[in-house]
Amino acid sequence: MLLCAQYILPITSEPFRGGAVLVRDGAIRDVGAADMLKLRYPDEEVVDYGQAALMPGLVDLHTHLENSVMRGIVHDVPYTTWITSMLEKSTKMDVSDWYDSAILGGLEALSSGITTVADITTTGAACTATQKLGMRSVIYREVGAMDKRRVDYAMRVAENDIMHWREEVDGDRITIGIAPAAMYVCHPSVFAKVSEFARRENVPVAMHMAGNREEFNFIKYGSSPFSVHTMDQKRGYVEIPPWLPTGTTPVRYALNWGAFESDNVLAIHCVHVDDKDVQKLKEYDVAVASCPRCNAQLGMGVAPLNEFLRAGLRLGLGTDSPAATDSTDMLTEMRIGMLVQRAVNVGTFLDSATMLEMATIGGARALKLDDKIGSLDIGKRADIVAVDLSGSHQTPTTDPVSAVVNTCSGTDVLMTMVDGTVLYEKSKWNVGVEVAKNIARVIEIRGKLRM
Repeated sequence: MLLCAQYILPITSEPFRGGAVLVRDGAIRDVGAADMLKLRYPDEEVVDYGQAALMPGLVDLHTHLENSVMRGIVHDVPYTTWITSMLEKSTKMDVSDWYDSAILGGLEALSSGITTVADITTTGAACTATQKLGMRSVIYREVGAMDKRRVDYAMRVAENDIMHWREEVDGDRITIGIAPAAMYVCHPSVFAKVSEFARRENVPVAMHMAGNREEFNFIKYGSSPFSVHTMDQKRGYVEIPPWLPTGTTPVRYALNWGAFESDNVLAIHCVHVDDKDVQKLKEYDVAVASCPRCNAQLGMGVAPLNEFLRAGLRLGLGTDSPAATDSTDMLTEMRIGMLVQRAVNVGTFLDSATMLEMATIGGARALKLDDKIGSLDIGKRADIVAVDLSGSHQTPTTDPVSAVVNTCSGTDVLMTMVDGTVLYEKSKWNVGVEVAKNIARVIEIRGKLRM
């Protein structure tokens, strides 16, 4: 199949006009001028997307697909109020609800040009959903226990789930990893045990880290609105507090407990970090997933992307929970992330090309999948999207990269392909689920959540 468009955005090389990409057996076999490739491969089927940009599929470095059905349920509140409300609402969900919600999230991701997601889950819904939908994913099984006596049991259950999930999925498309729970619900010994398991089984690790001021204060000063403070116990006449202040930052706290001792670690958010934190992340080759829309929506703060870039960290973008941002849209994520950085960092200027790199090859590098995805290079897997640039708000297009980042949203995506298979093409689906049936289930679940 020969995919043609007015613009080709390879990411690892300069954009060019009037190009084509040859896809065979799920891989990119050639990239170049459309006229030349048509002559070179006269028998290939030609699909021309016209005034559009062909580019690598977007890599969503952090999401929670199973929360998709909760969008719009809790609005206009800060992080701690939001997370408390989400935990309360989640008690109304059963196993099938989580699965149908993850399917909804996956469908929206595909329709907005996302071909790879990195998802943290305890239910496994995202694992089943991405397998069914034909998406590429890294699924991290979350594990945590605040009570030290329950840590070993929690780890055993998580390890069993990981081994089971591995057997259920296509290992060429889906990687299973492990994720320690949020620091305010996690005994510190979990970090070392997660690292030990990751080294033994060669699995990736992801963890929420330094995302909000409340978490920072909890770790450093022992003060926080988090529910862990309801765990006070008495031993005789002496109260045993569930948490003591550590006097250090979340990054260095995790480091001290062995959180970075495995080979493939992803830190999510990293909003409240200092220069020494950034140095340690670089020293241990920890990748960072920045989620600018969620951070802004919930009042979490602004991650220092320029400092991460200057330090040479592996860095990408995530959409985070759809329950917070109300959409799984990486194109909007790029634009808002870029504008926020420009607004708060006067004197430095983050450009469109950098944001597009973060959303593609940057995310691929963060997941250590850049040998397979993230750019339109010969030999890589054919994870490709076509983005419409024919709208009146986009023409005349003098810079296609700037047009994609500054003017596009998920609704401009014309086609999404994973492993050479077109999974979405402008409101048409080629996935292993009944879309209409899923939408009906989502309406039913939302009714239950609003009670």
